Amino acid sequence: MRRILITNDDGIDSDGIIRLAKAALKYGEVWVVAPDGQRSAASHSISLHQPIDVYPYDFPVEGVKAFSCSGTPSDCVRVGSLNVMPQKPDVVLSGINRGYNSGTDIQYSATAGAAFEAAFQGCHAIALSESFEGPDDITDHYLNDILEELLDKPLGYGQIHNVNFPGGTVSECKGVLYNRTVSHGMFYKDYYNVVEKLDNDGIRYMVKGDYREEAEEGSDMAAIIDCYVSVGIVDNIGNR
Repeated sequence: MRRILITNDDGIDSDGIIRLAKAALKYGEVWVVAPDGQRSAASHSISLHQPIDVYPYDFPVEGVKAFSCSGTPSDCVRVGSLNVMPQKPDVVLSGINRGYNSGTDIQYSATAGAAFEAAFQGCHAIALSESFEGPDDITDHYLNDILEELLDKPLGYGQIHNVNFPGGTVSECKGVLYNRTVSHGMFYKDYYNVVEKLDNDGIRYMVKGDYREEAEEGSDMAAIIDCYVSVGIVDNIGNR
């Protein structure tokens, strides 16, 4: 039976990881090792100078063995595959992230970072993300088809499958586009708002972002903007 490890960066109690775990049960033995809180934009970081605490977790999907982890999503993959699971996973699924991971935003993404860590560990890795605003109908409609297609689709060393589901209704979705390239731009146009003046002339900022409305033809962002499910392979520095 296929051994599947699932993690994310939105936290073990997020809706996306619960839906992914339910879907994954069809394809093998499912373990969840996920952060005990929000870890978005942690990228591929790991914990070096602080301990990592792992606790059994009462996950709301029957048949799933689950553990919360105080570390980053990449820590979850490392500890999960090297210590928690009795054998290394065959597949690591990371997601379903609330918010797209496409273009250069992939560099910041801890959803993608966890998948890259899995690839470094020699596991088949798939990162999955969806619209921040929702609705999630398109994700839930296409998720099993995507897993069927990608679970055994070969990858090179250091590569991951990267999937982005657009928001909207199923009738609005135009289908699935494979072999999407990584867009050269950021999906979000970022800016910083001043939210508070602090003592000693300090200023507190909060980042905000607006979606882009156009992207290069054939790219992941273009697919999402046109309401397609985007599927592509992403290389990391370990690729050879």
